[in-house]
Amino acid sequence: MRIVILATGIAALLAGGPAFAADDQALPPQNAKKLSEIITKVEQRTDFRYVKEVDWDSDGYTITYYTTDKAKVEITYDPVTGEPK
Repeated sequence: MRIVILATGIAALLAGGPAFAADDQALPPQNAKKLSEIITKVEQRTDFRYVKEVDWDSDGYTITYYTTDKAKVEITYDPVTGEPK
C-alpha cells in the first residue's frame, strides 16, 4: 500500500513539474503591445505567406514566417514599441 501511495505522489509531482517551470519564465511588460498587433504588422510585410512560429523571451517576440518564394524569415520585435529590433 505504501508503494502505491508513494508512486502516486511521485507521479503527481512529475506531472506538475512543467507548471512550476512556466512560472520562472519572463513575462511581457505591462505596457507591451498586444501580440495580435505585432502579428498584423508581420502579415502586412511584402511577400508574406504564413506565420510558422512565435516565441517569447526577455529579448522580445521572435516571429518566424515564410514568404511567397518559400524564404524563412525570423524577426525579433520589441514588445513595448512593436518595432523590429
